[in-house]
Amino acid sequence: MQLQLRGSQSTLSSLLLIAPFFFWGTAMVAMKGVIPHTTPLFMAGVRLLPAGVLILIVAALMGRPQPKGWLAWVWITIFAFVDGTLFQGFLAEGLARTNAGLGSVMIDSQPLAVALLSLWLFQEHIGIWGWLGLGLGVAGISLIGLPEEWIFNFLGSGVEITTNNWQQLFTSGEWLMLLAALSMAVGTVLIRYVCKYADPVTATGWHMIVGALPLWGSSAVMEVQQWQNLEFTDWFVLSYATIFGSAIAYGLFFYFASTGSLTSLSSLTFLTPVFALLFGYLLLSEVLNPIQWVGVILTLMSIYLINQREKLGNRDITHKQPILETPIPRDQKSVTLAVSKSEPKV
Repeated sequence: MQLQLRGSQSTLSSLLLIAPFFFWGTAMVAMKGVIPHTTPLFMAGVRLLPAGVLILIVAALMGRPQPKGWLAWVWITIFAFVDGTLFQGFLAEGLARTNAGLGSVMIDSQPLAVALLSLWLFQEHIGIWGWLGLGLGVAGISLIGLPEEWIFNFLGSGVEITTNNWQQLFTSGEWLMLLAALSMAVGTVLIRYVCKYADPVTATGWHMIVGALPLWGSSAVMEVQQWQNLEFTDWFVLSYATIFGSAIAYGLFFYFASTGSLTSLSSLTFLTPVFALLFGYLLLSEVLNPIQWVGVILTLMSIYLINQREKLGNRDITHKQPILETPIPRDQKSVTLAVSKSEPKV
């Protein structure tokens, strides 16, 4: 009986560990399905603000402290603009122009940008596996986002690159998603500074609320018919993306992060685009061409290598050492940074 209980608890823990990535991936598909009946910036604001309120309510019940001092609010405001307004704005605008699955792959490529930022700002060691991951990531993103004519021209087929190709590049949803990934990467670095002055949970809630205000302001000026065409099922889907795809997903992620499961979380990052690709195909009939599939595979491989580069590097070092020699201890600070920057936020 005790063994059965332990087995069920282990299964439940595994499901809860995967849940944030499932919610993030399926929320992307849900938002894609609602876009024809609403506008991108309004939808982005709807996803942010209610989720921020829910997180603040939970933070209050947990006894988390509220931000104090002007420095705390300055950093939260900067964090909100980059990781809230820019990230969600680019994401929603990009999702209106591309598939949910491809968009999720581009968004989850942000560990590549974080690795380079950490190398520049914190002298983070990337290592051979990290550089290999970065190379695969650049190749994968290029295959996903570049016009096919550019790819064929690079391969020597002689296809001419035209002005329309440049216009297609800078207005495509894939490259808007890449801008969203870069915004999230900068936000991931900024949270290290935010946590010096504010509690990370309450800061996350407030940054969602503050970040939603410019989105709704821009929507009021630039968009029309934001909610008039929304049906009951659309509001239900938006509620799913807000409650499960934002509030609950982040809540579970922070819970596991606080209980020491960061390594497991980082290794599961690639599941978000997998879920998005799967449900995008099942629910929205999204189909990728062969070049895009190659790009997706390369990008997922790069995400894995970037997230696991410390573990793979330490394994190589251990294998090279004599059996009687004491293994070199891990650099815990480097591992913590490598894991924290791999946080997927879709």
